[in-house]
Amino acid sequence: MAGHRKRSLLKVIILGDSGVGKTSLMNQYVNKKFSSQYKATIGADFLTKEMQVDDRLVTMQIWDTAGQERFQSLGVAFYRGADCCVLVYDVNTQKTFENLDNWRDEFLIQASPSDPENFPFVVLGNKVDLDEGRSRVVTEKKAKQWCTSKGGIPYFETSAKEDVNVDAAFQCIARNALKNETEEELYMPDTVDMNAQAIPKRNASCC
Repeated sequence: MAGHRKRSLLKVIILGDSGVGKTSLMNQYVNKKFSSQYKATIGADFLTKEMQVDDRLVTMQIWDTAGQERFQSLGVAFYRGADCCVLVYDVNTQKTFENLDNWRDEFLIQASPSDPENFPFVVLGNKVDLDEGRSRVVTEKKAKQWCTSKGGIPYFETSAKEDVNVDAAFQCIARNALKNETEEELYMPDTVDMNAQAIPKRNASCC
């Protein structure tokens, strides 16, 4: 019976430094187009995509920081109710890789998941197309070692521009989010007044 199929709403957060291509990855996956033009908005932005994972109808809500890539500036409303967190860095910029620790810690502080040890993260090493790989500074081996040290986080090398591994990465993100989802905790965000809800955590250590 078609009516018997469950529909799930998944909230996915994308974190990482400015310029690593988070917005481009979202647009490539949801709209199948690459845009290098960065359009900053106030508060947080999200795109939605309907997809099927096995027998589940899934609405994935992908949240982006919309230019507020400063630790602790996003507020708990941005993180609340997340089912999966995607950490993005640029394989050509060492600092963006080093900051993954900060972003992961910041998420766990702000989102306060019930089981932080097993909360699903996925790491994307983006911009593998740049200069045909010649300007790359973070090796795949190094990135995978970091993911292994954090409990075996799934890792994908992506290019939003060339549409490399984007679909595969988001399929993995959806499957991991589904494992974490609990029916009674589905969270429909207030998209209008993000900043009013934001409660900064000033005494949390981020660096």
